[in-house]
Amino acid sequence: MHIALVAPPFIPVPPTAYGGTELFIAQLADGLVARGHRVLVYANGASTVAGELRWCYPEADWPPRPEAHSALKSIDHGAWSLQDADREAVDIVHLNDAIHIPLSRFVTPPMVHTLHHPHEPDLTSLYARFPDVSYVAISESQRSAEPLDRISTIHHGIQLSDYVYRDRKDDYVCFLGRMAPVKAPHLAIEAARRAGIRIKLAGEIQPVFQEYWDVQVAPLVNGQDVEYIGEADQRIKNDLLSNARALLFPIQWEEPFGLVMVEAMACGTPVLGFRTGSVPELIADGVNGRICDDLDDMARWARDPQVDPLDCRRHVERHFSLDVMVNAYEALYRRLVGGTCVPRRHSA
Repeated sequence: MHIALVAPPFIPVPPTAYGGTELFIAQLADGLVARGHRVLVYANGASTVAGELRWCYPEADWPPRPEAHSALKSIDHGAWSLQDADREAVDIVHLNDAIHIPLSRFVTPPMVHTLHHPHEPDLTSLYARFPDVSYVAISESQRSAEPLDRISTIHHGIQLSDYVYRDRKDDYVCFLGRMAPVKAPHLAIEAARRAGIRIKLAGEIQPVFQEYWDVQVAPLVNGQDVEYIGEADQRIKNDLLSNARALLFPIQWEEPFGLVMVEAMACGTPVLGFRTGSVPELIADGVNGRICDDLDDMARWARDPQVDPLDCRRHVERHFSLDVMVNAYEALYRRLVGGTCVPRRHSA
């Protein structure tokens, strides 16, 4: 198949640090190209992707600037990308930014859109206006909130070879994610302190959440029992996750997926998360982590999760590997093009 993957224009694909959507697109492109499909990736010019990269903005543009600037840039990028993909006569266009949905009026190939956000009524209303688009939720929790006729669930998957597995852990827990109230690093710190365990935090501090960081998180960071190590590239991420006793995930919103949970499990590290959003889908309690009712529960399991690191890795292999994800998207694409396209296989 000839497939166009359209990323937002702001973060490189793959990302150098923050960027869950961009990591998903990069991994999907890798998997599709490995199976012999021709893949066009529309992103910014700082990207390095499998397949062919096309761009109209040469550089990354992150952290986000005022909303009007970001919206106009994304619309321009999306319109250019879809026009180019239509001229190329691709078989499928796969979108990853809701602002591009109305542009589907102007192109002929079947359209797929993956939802990378929690339920928002305004977006659901927009999606309902375009019933010919095939929507993909990234968890059953997310799909249950979207009253759309053409929607399926495909969990994210990762390339396990990118993640370092360790079964011997150091004496700390970790938090990895945006420094934002919905991600709640301040609660991760509190749980670690109740457990009497060191915690290492990593993640981006976006300007919009600077006050939250300054008031609720930074005063707790002392470089001893609470350490902030900055943003995490792949090397830092592997080191942080693979050596941690557990990843703390005290989420305060309906998390649509939470890729970091799967990344931690791939490193043999159990996840301790609150029972909301996708958490019960990703954590098999007692197998690859613990579903926690409150901070005291999280602190109790932080002392000893009683989870085999190898079971964490195996759970990802079975349910959240790149092959599992690519299988599902490949099947969806084939249904939409009528089953007439056969992928070209690389010779051995």
